[in-house]
Amino acid sequence: MIRWIAVVAIALIAGFGGAAAWNYSGLGHAATRAYLLENPEFLPEAIDELQRREMANAIAPLRIELEAPFPGAVLGNPQGSVTLVEFADYACGYCRQSVPDVEALIAANPDLRVVIRELPVLSPQSADAARMALAAAQQGKFATFHKAMYARDTLTPETIEAAAQEAGVNLEIARAAIEGGQFEGQLQNNYALAQQLGFTGTPSWVIGDQMFNGAIGQQRIGEAIEKARASARDS
Repeated sequence: MIRWIAVVAIALIAGFGGAAAWNYSGLGHAATRAYLLENPEFLPEAIDELQRREMANAIAPLRIELEAPFPGAVLGNPQGSVTLVEFADYACGYCRQSVPDVEALIAANPDLRVVIRELPVLSPQSADAARMALAAAQQGKFATFHKAMYARDTLTPETIEAAAQEAGVNLEIARAAIEGGQFEGQLQNNYALAQQLGFTGTPSWVIGDQMFNGAIGQQRIGEAIEKARASARDS
């Protein structure tokens, strides 16, 4: 009963009020409308299902590109079977707040691969830090730079360089790569992916068929990881 009411309600919400929905329900338009009005408790389930489908449909055509990291810009297990994608900005306090959550999830999930997509949208220095992060990835220093950069409270040319030095980045090679424009295509691609997914800020997350915005916490991301893992097993 709940399932077919949810299906009909989805059809109503999505604008598919045609004969197929009513034939599926076994009721006429008026009777179905009356039932939904008398039993509105079914509507949240229908709305949740509609949102789930919309997210899955948005992610599906982008998944291969979305989960393919810039070489080296990965945390956790690079060969992991479960992929969490984070769009992040080094000027973002909520991204910084999420660092220990991601670290704890990596520790608890040996099969977790975290793809970091630089989305520098918050300050003039955000793009400079993003370019340095990608330069660090080229040198196999991404994870160390990522942590060192978020350990700093401010984002300035000085703190970016200090984080790079702490991570062991060869600054001469990094500067040459940055000045040569090697990372501009990756940043533009990240902007395009974020736009297609409807993300306007950071942190934003993609895991399985789900998308989230903000510092949503370790528990919620962990639940999404479990759901993605279960879905992969069942497929």
